[in-house]
Amino acid sequence: MRAPGHATAPGWWPPAGWWPDAARDLVTGPSPAATASATFVLPPSAVSVHCSRSFATGTLTGWGLPELCETTALIVSELATNALRHGLRLAPGEYSRRAQEIRLSLVRRGAMVTCAISDPEANGPVLRHPGPLEPGGLGLHIVESLSARWGWSPLPPYGKIVWAVLGG
Repeated sequence: MRAPGHATAPGWWPPAGWWPDAARDLVTGPSPAATASATFVLPPSAVSVHCSRSFATGTLTGWGLPELCETTALIVSELATNALRHGLRLAPGEYSRRAQEIRLSLVRRGAMVTCAISDPEANGPVLRHPGPLEPGGLGLHIVESLSARWGWSPLPPYGKIVWAVLGG
């Protein structure tokens, strides 16, 4: 069995208490009292961004963390948009229902929450520096500025998981 924090299977869903390895130092103590997780499968359509925000704010409200709702909704919007825009580029013949899935997972450890989006594209996100007249390209800058830490991990053979940690 692999250590927590290692994602290796297409059917992998973060269990309660999972945390990205690169952000383990943000969690105090060996096992915070409050741990929970929730996952939502986003269909490959534009309405998924709105649904992901609603899912995130509803989950955080249910967990008693309404103070994280606004920031989390913005981060989830950016990550879901990137996954829909860049994560569904499949070669001809690679279409399958599983290959088209984008999953949003929220994982709580104490007062901190990780927003994690998995998609089938193996290439990692790129923090761009667009010109002043270029539309878009600032989404990951928003994620970086609003989160305690963010990053990504490969999720072989499925693709990748992009995550951001909030709260504290």
